Amino acid sequence: MQPVKHYFVTGATGAVGSALVPLLLEEPEVRVSLLIRASSAERLAERMEALYRYWEIGPGETGLRDRVRAFRGDTTQQRFGLTEDEYSALAASCTHIVHAAGVVRMNLPIEEARRSAVGSTRQIIAFALACKAVGILRKVEFVSTVGVGGRMPLVPEEWLDEPREFHNTYEQSKAEAENLLRQEMEAHKLPVTVHRPSMVVGDSITGKIIHYQVFYYLCEFLSGRQTRGLMPNLSGITLDTIPVDYVTKSLVWASNTPQSAGRILHLCSGPSDSIELNWLIGQVRKIFVAGGIDVPVLRRVPLRLFLGLLPAMHRVSPKPYKKAVRNLSIFLDYARDRQQFENGKTLVFLDVANHPLPSPEDYLQNLLEAYLHRPRS
Repeated sequence: MQPVKHYFVTGATGAVGSALVPLLLEEPEVRVSLLIRASSAERLAERMEALYRYWEIGPGETGLRDRVRAFRGDTTQQRFGLTEDEYSALAASCTHIVHAAGVVRMNLPIEEARRSAVGSTRQIIAFALACKAVGILRKVEFVSTVGVGGRMPLVPEEWLDEPREFHNTYEQSKAEAENLLRQEMEAHKLPVTVHRPSMVVGDSITGKIIHYQVFYYLCEFLSGRQTRGLMPNLSGITLDTIPVDYVTKSLVWASNTPQSAGRILHLCSGPSDSIELNWLIGQVRKIFVAGGIDVPVLRRVPLRLFLGLLPAMHRVSPKPYKKAVRNLSIFLDYARDRQQFENGKTLVFLDVANHPLPSPEDYLQNLLEAYLHRPRS
């Protein structure tokens, strides 16, 4: 009889982690321990109740709740900020580790970005070694990003050794975290799979996602509503997105597949399924109009001219839109590079997992309808 699977998961309040936990709980014998940042025990309880609501696990569903335990801690702190007894008990019982936590802020000072990405990686490695010393560790799933390729025109599905430029400190720190992970994997023979998602969007069927972030800000921009119809020429530019359910199914499958250890999986649409932005503009506007939202007539201008106008747009934008304008400048910096990410080896390897890569044409409407009908605070 197989021993009980006990997953240690970081990042449960983020897009990937929040979609992963319910999938893990579908297996009746699985237990899950979550590491969650919280200022107090009361705040931890509040955050857990919010997650249970998102997962639609009511107070009476004790069978499911009893298989989830939350710990108040921080991935960047020694022993995650846990007591020695808590840490030792987890190391003695966790069979699987999924590290999905991360601070996705693009332009933090480099030392702060490193503290998050490299610091947390160092603590995850230490925990994996503690579990391995007990003899119970089976697999580690490490969620990275295709952004580790920096400004490379085509990012390969392999470890990246060559010097390269980065768009921002987020990419640089994640690349440094991968380098550290690789060294420790090879030195200690840790069974790790590195997962590199592209831009994570909602569930391909339900559209559900815990936070509406960059992709949805981008769609608001592409509708023309935030710039009174002013739109840069985006001909030939593509966007690589990946639904969160594809990412989580790949994580669960890899965690149960010893042969995945040592591999790098690109969880992305890849060159053949990336979204043409001009097509996306038309689809977003059509779906918004069908949802009762007026969109202005578009006025196209050269991309370089539009980029020059962004600082002025930020100054005059209403406060709720200022963050969207900042995100837009980050995205357009990426767009100018016309970058793509290889995923052919990953698709071949995941073929036996029986969850094919969904096409944006099939899931875009589901994403935007969920967004347009989201609860308003």
